[in-house]
Amino acid sequence: MENQHRQIAGYRELNPSEIGAMNDIKAAAEKIGVLVEGMASVAGSVGYDARWISIARTHLQQGFMALTRAVAKPTTF
Repeated sequence: MENQHRQIAGYRELNPSEIGAMNDIKAAAEKIGVLVEGMASVAGSVGYDARWISIARTHLQQGFMALTRAVAKPTTF
C-alpha cells in the first residue's frame, strides 16, 4: 500500500533531508550489527565476555532507535 505511514497514528511525512538521515542511521546500524554479531559468534572461542557483548547489543539498539526517533519525531510514545 502506498503511503502506509499516513494511516498509522503518530507518523508524518519526512522531507528529503530526513529521509537521507534515516537511511544513514539504518546503514550504520546494519554495519555495527554485523560487527556485534561477528564478535558474539566467536566470543566463546576467543575469550570475549558474552555478557558485555549482549549489553552492547542492547544499548546500541537503543541508541539507533533514539537516533531514528530524533529524526522522525513521532507524536506517540
